Amino acid sequence: MKPAVYLVDTGPLVALFDRKDPAHELVRAGWAPLVGRFATTGAVITETLHFLQPIAGGAQALAGFLRKGLLLIDDAFAQARIDAAVGLMARYHHIPMDFADATLVLLAERLGTSSILTLDERGFRTFRFATKRHFQLTLQD
Repeated sequence: MKPAVYLVDTGPLVALFDRKDPAHELVRAGWAPLVGRFATTGAVITETLHFLQPIAGGAQALAGFLRKGLLLIDDAFAQARIDAAVGLMARYHHIPMDFADATLVLLAERLGTSSILTLDERGFRTFRFATKRHFQLTLQD
């Protein structure tokens, strides 16, 4: 059987590397037993680095984690992908959906996975992909 693919959003990555984050223990405990592959987008990495930059050693810890190759990083910056993400952001403007979220929804469709590590329950319980598939929020469900 093929291992599961888990998408990873910004919130869990920040919490993983920021011990003062209120979700730090939830993320560590929820991530540890997972078996499979992990994927995210360049937009999520950009956003995560922004939030980790003020935390001593935060950006360096993320860079070291990424260097291990445990997280596939999908290129979200090709023009067609930007256009598709902007279209999704307009569709979900009432939530709202940011660019990083939109790139994860598009990646879910490309990879055919609904499993996501996120702290954004409101968004990812609302967002749909590939003929109205729901996301499974791995840390909460």
